[in-house]
Amino acid sequence: MPLSSLSLAHRLPLACRLALFYFAFFVYAGVYVAYFPAYLAARGLGAAQIAWIVALPAFARVIAPTFWGALADRRGWQRGIVVFSCVVNAGCFALMPHAAGFGAIAWLIAGTSALAAAALPLVETIALGALAGSPGRYGPVRLWGSIGFIVAVAAGGAWLDPRVVRALPAVMTVCAVASLAAALLLPPGGSHAAKKLAPLAIGRAAQALLGAAFCMTAAHGALYAFFTLHLQREGYIGAAIGFYWTLGVLAEIAVFLCLPALFRRFTLPAILFASLACAVARFLAIAWLAGQPAVLFGAQLLHGATFGSFHAASVAAVQRLFPAEAHARGQTLFSSICYGAGGAVGALVAGWGWETGGPGLAFTLSSLLAAAGLLLTYPLKRAGV
Repeated sequence: MPLSSLSLAHRLPLACRLALFYFAFFVYAGVYVAYFPAYLAARGLGAAQIAWIVALPAFARVIAPTFWGALADRRGWQRGIVVFSCVVNAGCFALMPHAAGFGAIAWLIAGTSALAAAALPLVETIALGALAGSPGRYGPVRLWGSIGFIVAVAAGGAWLDPRVVRALPAVMTVCAVASLAAALLLPPGGSHAAKKLAPLAIGRAAQALLGAAFCMTAAHGALYAFFTLHLQREGYIGAAIGFYWTLGVLAEIAVFLCLPALFRRFTLPAILFASLACAVARFLAIAWLAGQPAVLFGAQLLHGATFGSFHAASVAAVQRLFPAEAHARGQTLFSSICYGAGGAVGALVAGWGWETGGPGLAFTLSSLLAAAGLLLTYPLKRAGV
């Protein structure tokens, strides 16, 4: 991007620059989640190999974001690390066609995941810091990520054609470069950079929040791994399955739009508690009543709570529970425990439940995990978060 254009772009309103990154990043993420497994299958990889490669980013998120968060807090390099992450993503998919076989692809994805794992949590740090005066503005900005995800999924159906799916790495490279351009427009962050970091203090309230977030993400393991298979068993056609997936993201967008009002009216612990209660009901409904379209419709609408309001309230709570000089470490720790460890454990629990007792048991276990998270929200109420 020419310097004159970059300077002009920096004059965009702050909310626009943040929304632009979320949109571009989640277009990239949407293409990856929806179509990268089809690309791997076209390359000749088996189901077990594909599952292992798809799981690698979750394992990387257990450890890698914490390292990057510490570096960001020490040096004040939030934006620089996000830019670096986007460069790594672009390089990964530029090299992907030249990776020969399962081993080379796995190493490429593993390395990329470790180097780029902190992009999203650090952008959350930048966004919440920049919008600190009015945290309710986070939702209307963050919803552009959900819109980008829908755009990617809806526009990418052609990539399921085995004859053209091999061109997917080029599309992913372009998406990553678009994220890079948007990252260059982000606020720098890092106003509290410190040469020597104090140990990260994790009080009881922070422990409760991290535990509840771990449980909520683990509860979604069955949804992300087996929701499509469950609906196929229940006799839904492909178009209907796609509709129910899209319905959940639309509900998430609606909640993000309503966040300013929610944050004004309710405390963060109350939002977290209600979100987890919705998860308990949602996954029980999917477990035993998914064959009833009206019930499934309502269950998918609850995604607005089980992801949308829970995620927004969680990242806002992290900003309150950790001091300003530790915000990057707090957000990356949250990402590691919630989306890293929680995602990995949730997938394993869901797989065991599915093999042992089918979809009923798998999604009932999800409901029980959400109920465990529900109990962990009480210390947050007492702490006055």
